[in-house]
Amino acid sequence: MTAFIALRQASRRDASELAILADIASHGFASWLWFADVANGVSDTPLERGRLKMSEEEAVGSWRDAVIAEAYGEVAGVAIGHVLDEAIEDVEATIAATEPMLALQKTVVGSWFIGSLCVYRHLRGIGIGRRLLEDQIDRADRRPVSLITASDNEAALSLYGRNGFSEAARADAVPPFENSKRHAWVLMTLSAA
Repeated sequence: MTAFIALRQASRRDASELAILADIASHGFASWLWFADVANGVSDTPLERGRLKMSEEEAVGSWRDAVIAEAYGEVAGVAIGHVLDEAIEDVEATIAATEPMLALQKTVVGSWFIGSLCVYRHLRGIGIGRRLLEDQIDRADRRPVSLITASDNEAALSLYGRNGFSEAARADAVPPFENSKRHAWVLMTLSAA
């Protein structure tokens, strides 16, 4: 069934699509983070800032770390992953809402970390997410694989659970707004192959 799905390494020209998909993967959290740079005059819109970040040449989590899935002649989804190296230990949260996620990441240094995995809604349920996840596991090259998802993201929790991931830890999310929906961040891991 997944023969029609093609994976390819992202290129810099995919930056806009990567920003959209990263924002969808984060349920708008990425846009919220990028908005701070709009307020500081770095860009005109959050999406423009996301595109700029995704087009950075050497940044962790930008186009060089991304794999694009294509189906039916269009971009269908993305996975963005990299080795979580010791440099994360020196990173300090500058925004309270990122603190719990950063603390969870620091517990899995040395693992392959999937920062984003997303499929456009109209193309979900046909194996694209699973294919992207399998590719990330292969890229881990026998390292443990880790990711963080929201406790209320049942589709993601189900996908990861079906593919051998288990909950390693969780931390209460710091809501960006007073009326934000309450949830926890769930660190899921897959043991080294």
